[in-house]
Amino acid sequence: MRSLSRPSPSVLAATALLVSVVALVFAMTGVGAATSGSGASSTPSSTPRRNGVLRLGPDAKFPARAIPTVNAARVATRLGDKTEDDLTAICPAATVDLGSWCIQSSTQAVDTEDAGKNDYFYATQKCVELGGWLPSAEELIGAADQIKLSSTVDDNSTSASTDILPEDGLSDRREMSGTLITTTAGATAAGSMGSTAGAKGDPGSGQPDPVPLPADPAPDTLQYVTVYDNGNAGGFAGGKPVSSPERFRCAFAKKQGANAQED
Repeated sequence: MRSLSRPSPSVLAATALLVSVVALVFAMTGVGAATSGSGASSTPSSTPRRNGVLRLGPDAKFPARAIPTVNAARVATRLGDKTEDDLTAICPAATVDLGSWCIQSSTQAVDTEDAGKNDYFYATQKCVELGGWLPSAEELIGAADQIKLSSTVDDNSTSASTDILPEDGLSDRREMSGTLITTTAGATAAGSMGSTAGAKGDPGSGQPDPVPLPADPAPDTLQYVTVYDNGNAGGFAGGKPVSSPERFRCAFAKKQGANAQED
């Protein structure tokens, strides 16, 4: 039988050196640890895995989903006991969302006992009472294609508020705005507080006592601008004295949370 030749010492030395280098590489890269144990894998992945190798993103950073959310951060995403819905600004009920503000989808109902009293003073105070304001002419006209603005009997009743019940006649409709105009020149054109009897001038400056004059808080010369739908284009329908009743609707700012859904 032929005897096997033994490797030379130089071959044994080279082989030992190669094994040592491979072991050192595995130890430094962690591949050895990644390939041992349950569920281990040496294939890089963008999804975190136990004892796995995590691949960096295109920006050479760990993917956001690879970083666990600590307990404090879970609470912070709610901002205390508030949820995202609690903090989202929304419109009140029965209004139309116009982006940064809201407007009633129909004109404001007037109580029976207040019928005929819905003048400029009533409308502005009612809107404030409801938490809003009487919209200006430009706000109403700007929303004409998104709300059923009051209009003439020949307008489209699906996109405008028109009179469709002939039992009490058929009337053209318009709405009050918060925009004011005066029809004459002079200081009294916008009303006057008058001069109350018993008012006295400043004796230190030699000011005489004022002559009593009646107040004129709601002059016919001070009028609000009315508007109508005009086929969703919007239109001006003339001015009416501030003491005259008219249909109106209110505008509102968006509010956060449950309060914004209350009637």
